[in-house]
Amino acid sequence: MRISGRFLWRSVWLGGELLWIGLRFFLLYTITLGRPTLRQRTSCFQWAARRTLHVFVDRVEILGPLPTSGLLVSNHLSYVDISLLGSLTPVVFVSKAEVKRWPVFGWFAVLSGTVFVRRERRSEVSQIAIQIRDLLKDGHLVVLFPEGTSSGGETVLPFKSSLLEPVVGQTHDVHAGCLSYSLANGVVSKDVCYWGDMTLAPHLVKLLGKPFVQARVSFADIREPATDRKELAKQLHAVVSSLHAKP
Repeated sequence: MRISGRFLWRSVWLGGELLWIGLRFFLLYTITLGRPTLRQRTSCFQWAARRTLHVFVDRVEILGPLPTSGLLVSNHLSYVDISLLGSLTPVVFVSKAEVKRWPVFGWFAVLSGTVFVRRERRSEVSQIAIQIRDLLKDGHLVVLFPEGTSSGGETVLPFKSSLLEPVVGQTHDVHAGCLSYSLANGVVSKDVCYWGDMTLAPHLVKLLGKPFVQARVSFADIREPATDRKELAKQLHAVVSSLHAKP
């Protein structure tokens, strides 16, 4: 009964936040005659991410320098990651194309300027790399999850190098990030992490019935990025893994 009560009020809370966020984006697109700048969209999404994050997370610990431009690569655990990173600073996410089809969340991802990619199509990956290069030139912070999928958080999966090409040999800042969660009553790998063959609706229902989650985000600047994308992938993986191993 206690869990069902928690789920009820938090689901109503989340629904209210999503309605309010939808109204905020509607006003943004109305005021700008349907043509908001990307910075306006990412700023609006930062506000939205802060509101949705509070539904799931009641404490965030930030370690290391918070990046504001360049490329940020991070491990990937859950859809909560999007609200967590998006709440800290305006960002442009690079996401797998399937997210675009998610109900509500996919719509907000489109409105906020998310770059969608189908990694299995090499020609499309090349086009996305050009988009990322342009975003970096314009001074945006681009967030990439180079594992290519989410995981249960026990380890950091190998990094794919295909989308790292835009920063190879360039002067753009490169940053590493590591996300982790803790939960007083539950198992993080099952109740917070969203991966494998999990489906969104049942996982979301379960998470809303749990106590609040605590989150930690660790950042590190990459002072001398490798000049080969495959070597850069290994370098970034080593840094993220070291952040992951810290207690």
